[in-house]
Amino acid sequence: MKILLLASSFSGLCQRVLRELLVAGHVVDQHYGMDPPRLREQISRFQPDLIVCPYLTHRIPEDIWQNHRCLIVHPGIEGDRGPSSLDWAIKDNRSYWGVTLLQADAEMDAGDIWGTAEFPLRPAGKTSVYKREVSQAAVALIKQALVDAVSPTFKPRPLDYSNPNVKGTLLDTMRQHHRKIDWLEDSTKTILQKIRAADTSPGVLDQVFGHEVFLYGPIEEPNLRGEPGELIAVSYGAACIATKDGAVWIRQMKCKEHPNLPAIKLPAARVIQELVPADVYAKLQQTRSETPNDIRVERRGSAAYIYFDFYNGAASTEQCQRLLATIKQVKQEPVKTLVFMGGEDFFSNGIHLNCIEAAESPADESWANINAIDDVVREIIDSPDHLTIAALRNNAGAGGAILPLACDRVVIRDGVVLNPHYDNMGLYGSEYWTYLLPKKVGAELAFQLTKECQPMLASEAFNFGLADTLVEEDWEQFHAHLYELVERVSEGEDYDNALRIKRRERATDEAEKPLEAYRQHELEKMHATFYNPSSRYHLERRQFVYKGKVPAHLLETETIAS
Repeated sequence: MKILLLASSFSGLCQRVLRELLVAGHVVDQHYGMDPPRLREQISRFQPDLIVCPYLTHRIPEDIWQNHRCLIVHPGIEGDRGPSSLDWAIKDNRSYWGVTLLQADAEMDAGDIWGTAEFPLRPAGKTSVYKREVSQAAVALIKQALVDAVSPTFKPRPLDYSNPNVKGTLLDTMRQHHRKIDWLEDSTKTILQKIRAADTSPGVLDQVFGHEVFLYGPIEEPNLRGEPGELIAVSYGAACIATKDGAVWIRQMKCKEHPNLPAIKLPAARVIQELVPADVYAKLQQTRSETPNDIRVERRGSAAYIYFDFYNGAASTEQCQRLLATIKQVKQEPVKTLVFMGGEDFFSNGIHLNCIEAAESPADESWANINAIDDVVREIIDSPDHLTIAALRNNAGAGGAILPLACDRVVIRDGVVLNPHYDNMGLYGSEYWTYLLPKKVGAELAFQLTKECQPMLASEAFNFGLADTLVEEDWEQFHAHLYELVERVSEGEDYDNALRIKRRERATDEAEKPLEAYRQHELEKMHATFYNPSSRYHLERRQFVYKGKVPAHLLETETIAS
């Protein structure tokens, strides 16, 4: 089938749908944004059998949907309409939610229904639910629609509000006045729901020391208390604010306007440090809590599961240093297998571009960050006394997609999308990729993957050899399979022999070419890019962190320290 993929941006769901369609053998053309003249010309030339819209915030021109079947993914239950579907469901603490695949019509979200699916709505941020439950349901609905589209007997059903099973309704666009936190009246639970409903966009606008600041990434604090709305602590990059019945940690903040802060998401403690006097910040640091610690270790039998739940998967220099220290510490304990779990929403996306952008010298911070993540990868590779397993539960990109290859075994959840490349950010890349990637897939495919910069499905990663085990998409089933596999590996009779083989192979590789030589080669290229003020990396980084809306004063060439 000839399918036009139409979307407002190349989101994670769009990436997955694109690869699913291509792997299934369909002929696909793509259009991102909404340029009606170009879209009409594209449709006229391509003559699609179907237009699929996984993520659309624009209206489809009337002449297009009238003449072509346009199927739109709406992240809401049947009958739900409006652009803030998931926001309202989370804010209102719905027990379940869903996805509806509908045909474009004159009224937004009111077209004939091709399919719908529901799921329990867990207490998590909007992006987290979207990336897991919404994406899984959407892909299943699209796959079924492709079958129905060629069926002579299938007819989509009209939206019928008289049907008692249709429980959705038309909801307003959620604005900041709907999201506003009343620190004196709102409970901790209400505050969590409001911020989760805005995570990771647009955030909840609030006042912090007289400055307008957007809040993101809330975590409930079980012990600390203070006056409602009072800032009571900073720890692990997060900031803690007291509520009327508890407290919440805010992981990220974005200051709307400040001379020393770019208007981008940053670790909340970094923002607070600029907004309060030094003595106040020092006092806030004295109250410590482990609650916002984004690195934790869970022990199951003789295995240690290492979680690094970095916001949006981005690993700053400081986070990499703490992760390195954690790995070294765990290696000293009586464990046999190290399992790297990544985060709850992303496995990892490599270095922290927002922290780099906000640094006094982005070049220096880029250099520090890439060396810090290289140290982590080196520590994983250099584990002669432990077997290592990467559990790719969630999407990964750039260095975060290379890091798992440092492990002896990679277990991947079906539905995960990988982007194991750097060039679209104007970078050569590091994390020992010139050693790890060719070792897994061969030099020719490694070069192709890094130059073509295409997303990759979990099934493709498995077929290419980037993953050793492919597990079904269901979240609970994946973890059950993982735990069983890790126990079998750790307690099996072959464990000692596997270690011997690992040491022998590592020694052979080191004799052929030392790891340090790979690192130096990569870093030479990275250094040249970081410290070149006209390199594409600086422009691409700014386009990324400012979502394509770079402030005018930053478009000028910057001065970079040598």
